[in-house]
Amino acid sequence: MFGMSVFQSVLERLKSEEETEDPAAAEPMRVAAPYAPALDNALAAESVGAAAFGTVERAYLDAAFVEPPPPPVMPDYLNRTSLSEVAEELALADGETQMTLATKRRAFAALNHPDRLPAAFRANATMRMKLANMLIDEAAQQMRAINPTP
Repeated sequence: MFGMSVFQSVLERLKSEEETEDPAAAEPMRVAAPYAPALDNALAAESVGAAAFGTVERAYLDAAFVEPPPPPVMPDYLNRTSLSEVAEELALADGETQMTLATKRRAFAALNHPDRLPAAFRANATMRMKLANMLIDEAAQQMRAINPTP
């Protein structure tokens, strides 16, 4: 076993164990089922497998005949896509800080981000996010113009 890799030595050990095993012990033990002496374990295993396959088939068929869920209904707020409506929702005031603007942006995105909504609503959500980002960016720019950082 010297000069061999670990894998090769394991293979050699397994081969030597196979050669020394009792041939009678290598045969699978056959036990007849009490209700049908002609059936052995292999046939019983096949019938159990067939029963399981039938169960799987039945589950697929049951799933295929389930009515699809109704299409999602667009929330009312997603229909408000004008600049004035989005500005009203954001409720931007004169005394906003960078922190309050960031908080308002995150809160608005949590409800309106297109990636979080069904595909049918994404166009409206994208429009609302563009408008909100534009309004918040303008407010931040005005805030920086009034209070320049040193």
